[in-house]
Amino acid sequence: MDKIRFRFPPEPNGYLHIGHIKAICINFELGKKYKSPVNLRFDDTNPIVENKDFIKSIKKDIIFLGFKWNIESYASDYFQKLYEWAIKLIKENKAYVDKQSKNKIQFQRKNPFEIGIHSDYRNRSIDENLYFFEKMKNGFFKEGSCVLRAKINMSSSNMNMRDPIMYRILKKKHHRTGNKWCIYPTYDWTHGQCDYIEQISHSLCSLEFENRRPLYNWFLDQIQDSKKIRPKQIEFSRLNLSHTITSKRKIQYLIEKKIIPSWDDPRILTVSGLRRKGYTSIALKNFIHKIGVTKRNNVIDISSLEFCIREHLNKIAPRVMVVLHPIKLIIDNYSINTTEWMSAENNPENSNFGNRKIPFSKFLYIEENDFLEKQEKNFFRLCIGKEVRLKNAYIIKANYIIKNSKGKIKEIHCTYDTKSKSGEKIKEKKRIKSTLHWVSIKHSFPIVINLYNTLFLKSNTNNFHTCINPKSKDEIIGYAEPSLKKAKIGNHFQFQRIGYFYVESINVNKMIFNKTASIKNQWDNKN
Repeated sequence: MDKIRFRFPPEPNGYLHIGHIKAICINFELGKKYKSPVNLRFDDTNPIVENKDFIKSIKKDIIFLGFKWNIESYASDYFQKLYEWAIKLIKENKAYVDKQSKNKIQFQRKNPFEIGIHSDYRNRSIDENLYFFEKMKNGFFKEGSCVLRAKINMSSSNMNMRDPIMYRILKKKHHRTGNKWCIYPTYDWTHGQCDYIEQISHSLCSLEFENRRPLYNWFLDQIQDSKKIRPKQIEFSRLNLSHTITSKRKIQYLIEKKIIPSWDDPRILTVSGLRRKGYTSIALKNFIHKIGVTKRNNVIDISSLEFCIREHLNKIAPRVMVVLHPIKLIIDNYSINTTEWMSAENNPENSNFGNRKIPFSKFLYIEENDFLEKQEKNFFRLCIGKEVRLKNAYIIKANYIIKNSKGKIKEIHCTYDTKSKSGEKIKEKKRIKSTLHWVSIKHSFPIVINLYNTLFLKSNTNNFHTCINPKSKDEIIGYAEPSLKKAKIGNHFQFQRIGYFYVESINVNKMIFNKTASIKNQWDNKN
C-alpha cells in the first residue's frame, strides 16, 4: 500500500477541458483515498505546440478544482535518461534509424489485415544505427529526413507494434531545455518510461490508449529492474458530451477562424471557460461523481452538466431582480412622490441568507415578453384587463397602453390593488396565476450581461464546422435592483425567473455578468 502512486500527465499544448476533469478527479481522489502521492507531470515532448502559458493555466485549473499535487515534473526532466535507454535498445538490436519518408513508413505499415513491409534500413548494423542516431542528436540531419524506430513486429495485428517511432527530429526551441535537443521522444516512448522513473504504480488513462497498452508494456520490458515497481496501465471511458467538442485541434481551429476569441471562452467546455461562465468546482466534481467511471464509451447529454450547476447554485446563490429586456410600466394610482421598501428573501432555500429591501415606485421596468396586448391561450402573464402579482409587492391590473410612432408599445398603464401587498394578510384571497419580477426605474442601474447559448446547433458535433450557432452569444444591457451594486467579482446570483449569473468583472461604472445556466432545463426540445 505504501508504494501506490498516481499521476496526472497533461500535455501543455492547450487548456484543460471537461474530459480532463474526469481524469483529474480519478487520479487525485484515488490519491486521497489511499493516502498516496499524486504527481503532476507535463508530457512536454513537442516544442512546436507547447508553451509556458498552457502550463500556467493547467496548474491554475487543478487548484481551482481543489486538488494539490505531490511533485511537479516534466518529461523533459528525463530526456537524457530516455536517450540513454534508446542507445541501450539500439545496442540490443531492438531499435534502428530509418531514413525513409513519413509517407513511405506509413505505407509499409499497411493495415491490421495485411502483413507490413520491412523497412530497407531495418537490418542495418548496430554500429551504423549508433552512428546515425548520434548524428541525429547532433543536428546533422534535416527535419523529417530520418527517425528512430523500435524493432518489434511488422506482422502484428496491433498497428502500434509495427516498429513504432521513438524519436523524430524537431529543430525547435523547447520551453525548458532551450536548444539543447533537436531530437524529441514520442509520446509512446516517453510516457511509460516516465511512469517507471517516477515509480507510478497505476497509469490510469482513457480507452483510446487501450490498444497502446501492449506497446507500453513492451517498452517497460526493455528497461525494467525487477526490484522496482512496474507501472500498470488501466483504461477508463473518456468523457464525451453532446453539443460540444473537446479536441484541442478543433478548439484551435475555432480560435484561428475567430469563431471564439480564446481558449477560455465560456462557450467551450475548457475548465477556464467553465470558470468564466460561473461553474463551481463543487458542481463540476458532482457531475463527475454522478456519471461515474466505466469502461463503456457513451455520450452524456449536456443537460446533466447543467443540472449539476443549477442544483448547486440554487443552494448558494442570492436572489435578485434584474430586467433584461425592459418595457416601462406606470402605476397610475400610485403616488409619484412615494417609495416603499419591500422585504424580499435572499434565498428561500436557506434562511441564513436573510432578507433585503427593494425600492418600489410609480415607474417600473418589467420584461417585454411578460406583456401581451391581447391575451392568448396559455399565456398567464400581464394582458389588458388581467391581473398579475409583482413579486414581493402588489397585485396590478393592466388598463391601457401607449405606443410610439412606429406602433411599438412605449408604456403600460396599470392600477394596483391597495390591499394586496405581498406578505400582508388579505380577507379575500385572489387567485393570481402569475408573478412577475420588476425593478424601480429611478432606483435601478444598468449592467452588462453576456447571454451564452450553445456553440453548436446539433448534439453530434462530428461535422462541427456545419453546425456552429451564429447566435451563441448576445451582449445586452439589463437593469438591476440597487442591492446588486454591492456585488463583487466572482459572486453568483440568481436573476429571478431568468437564470444564474456570475460577476466576471467590475470596472468604473461597468459591471459585467455572464450567464451560467437558465432556471429550467432548456434542452428538452433540442436535437
